[in-house]
This record gives sequence, structure tokens and C-alpha cells, in this order.
Amino acid sequence: MIVSTGLACAILVGGFLLLVILRVPVAFALGIATIPIVILDLRLTPFIILDRMFQSYNSFILLAVPFFLLAANLMNSGKITDKMITLARVLTGWMPGGLGHVNVAVSMLFAGISGSSTADAAGCGKILIPAMVKEGYDARFAVAITACSSVMGVIIPPSILMVVWGGVMQTSVGALFLAGAVPGLMIGLALMATVYSYAKIYDYPTVGRPSSADLRDAVFGAVPALMTPVLVIGGIVLGIVTPTESAIIAAGYSLILGVFFYRTVSLKDLGGIFYDTGRFASISLFAIGTASAFGWMLAFFNVPRLIVTFMTSMEFGYFGTALVIAGLFLFFGLFIDAIPTIIILGTVLLPVATAAEIHPTVFAIIGIVSLAFGLVTPPYGLCLLISAAIGGLNVVNVLRDVVIILIPMLLILLLIILMPELVLWLPKALMPNSFQ
Repeated sequence: MIVSTGLACAILVGGFLLLVILRVPVAFALGIATIPIVILDLRLTPFIILDRMFQSYNSFILLAVPFFLLAANLMNSGKITDKMITLARVLTGWMPGGLGHVNVAVSMLFAGISGSSTADAAGCGKILIPAMVKEGYDARFAVAITACSSVMGVIIPPSILMVVWGGVMQTSVGALFLAGAVPGLMIGLALMATVYSYAKIYDYPTVGRPSSADLRDAVFGAVPALMTPVLVIGGIVLGIVTPTESAIIAAGYSLILGVFFYRTVSLKDLGGIFYDTGRFASISLFAIGTASAFGWMLAFFNVPRLIVTFMTSMEFGYFGTALVIAGLFLFFGLFIDAIPTIIILGTVLLPVATAAEIHPTVFAIIGIVSLAFGLVTPPYGLCLLISAAIGGLNVVNVLRDVVIILIPMLLILLLIILMPELVLWLPKALMPNSFQ
């Protein structure tokens, strides 16, 4: 039997959605959904699916994922997050809504080290949410701002999602890192403006103005940790190291900081840190394998070509196509983890973006920023779930504040679509050769 394109699409997408509704983990649902097609179509064998999974794993660049996760875990376990919070408190705590600004600022600082939003939400949330509640902030606001600010972990470089995107789409990871810097900074400033508005309305307190001694101690305490993004991004931009090598450097540097410099990680702690890193990395990489098999099968049955033909016939133009792309990533981000979505939806929409003359780097940032927002929107909303669990609240109770905080963040996404040079100017300036 030769399965038609329509039937294949219905079985693949319908089977996947059914399995997700039945609460089968997404990584397993993607793999299981391919089985009926393999059985029905005589041209396919199980070995083809296994081969596609292996090919997705056989990528040097994806080795960066476990090493960036290891760096984030070492930073959290080594109490280096505390150094970031101290610096952020000194820099922003004097403003109205002091701890709220600290929350945003430390997320921006930590994003430049970890590349993981969930690590940000867990590491910073455990300290800042109780502290904000103790200082008189509404618990719902504390949870919402922690969750929303943590999404910068995958936007501000380095970013695990950018590494995956670059590996799958054959886009320069260095260019993606540089392209994410300005949007990440803009989102951070938008969040701080939102915190300021909340502080004025609800009369939230300041932390107080720091002394020059406080500033000096905070800077000296945090500078060694802040050297991590300099080593990672600087090495890539200068062409000294590959993204994978930079991730290894980040992990090794974090290990040296935790064990020898700050002396907050003991040798007996390393076993648990390595175990957690291996567990989370295996989940991410397994999802990459099954998503690659699922995406390859969609391509085998010409589903992407049909979508490109349909989108081209609609004549949306640059702006309309970019809005549709952002909308699709936002919608999929409600239900599916970002990494499988990049592999499935990203590869399908790349020809659509190319046909609409959307630069591959701009397309990547639109997709990654949209997927980052999915980390705080139910039912998936992993960062929101983590933050709500730390705050001891039901997710439903926090949704109003999350929506309010997300509105200016969505306006930044719209600004990126309207002004793509915001994304492009930094990689054009610093990596003109790799960027071409």
C-alpha cells in the first residue's frame, strides 16, 4: 500500500495529538505516531526511522546541549546564582519595586551563563520568590515576574535553543547568539518597565541605595561568573572555538569556579550534578531523535511543499508571513516543548520564510522568542509550573498577572517583525563573514 499525502498527514498529526491528549510524553508521542505509517506504507521500514534518529544524534554541534546544561547545574549548585542576585540587587534594587527589578536583572545575568530558562526559573525562583513575598509583594506577582523573566534564558546568548536551531537548520550559531542579544535586552527593559508600573500602583518597596563598598564587593564577587558569556560568545565570534567547544569551556570554567574559586561545590556534590545533567540531557536528545523522525516523515510525504504552495498562494507578503510564523510558534508552544517544535515546525516553515524573503536569522529569532513565551503559557508552560510550585500557588491564580506581563513582551516580538534590523545589525557588524 502507498499512503497518500493527506492520509499520512492525518495519521501523523492526528495520532500525535491524540497521544498528547492522553498525556503521553511528547518525545514518546512523536515516535509512536510514526508507527502506523511504517506499517501501512510498503516503502518504509522501522530501520529507516531508527536511521533518521541516529542521524539526528550524530551531530557534533548537539554535544553543546549537555555541556550547557552541565554549566547551568554547576552554577546553581555552586551558589553562583547568589552572586548574580547580589549584583542585581546593587544595580537595580534602589528603584521602586526593587526586588522585582532584581528578579528581572538576575534573569538577564543568569541567561548569559546558563542558556536554560528552566534552570533560571528554578535557581533564581527558589531565592527570589520567598524574598519578594516576605518584603510584601503579592505572591502572584512574584511568581509571574519570575516565570516571565526566566524566558530570557533561551533568548539572551548563549542559548540551548539556538544551538539546536543552528544544528537543525544549518544556521550559524554564533550569528544566532549575537542576534538574540538586542531582543533579549529589549524584553528585559520591557519587564522592568512593567515592574515599575506595578510598584507605583501597589506601592512596592525599594531595597535601598547601595554604598560604594556594596557595589565594589558585588562586582568583584560576580565578575568571575560573568566572564562565562565573554568566553563562550567571544570565542565563537572570534572564530577561536566552535559552539560545542565553547559549551565545554563554559562547563569546565563553571566547575573551576564552583570547586576551586568560590569553593561552594564539593567533590561529593559532583555525582548528583552529573546525574541530573545526564538525565535532563537524555530527555532533550531523545526528543530531538523522535522529532527528527517525525519531521522526516512529514517531508517524505511532501507536507512542507504543500504548506509552502498554500502560503505562497495566499500572498501574505513579508509582514503577513512573519505574523503567521510567529502565531504558529506561539500556538505550538502552548502544548509542545520548544526543541521538538523547532525540529518539526521550524523545518516545515523554513521554505515559507525563504519564499517571503525573511532572513534565516530573523526567522530563527522570531521562532525562538515565540517558543520562549510558550514556557509561561499553559498547559505546557514549564517555567510557570516551576515558579508556581515554588510559590505554592495554583497556576490558574497567576494567569492574570502573567497575561499583563506578557503584553509588552509580545509587543517586542511585533517590533522584531516590523524592524528586522534590530536582530541583524549586531551579527552583521561582528560576524560579517559567517553571517553571509
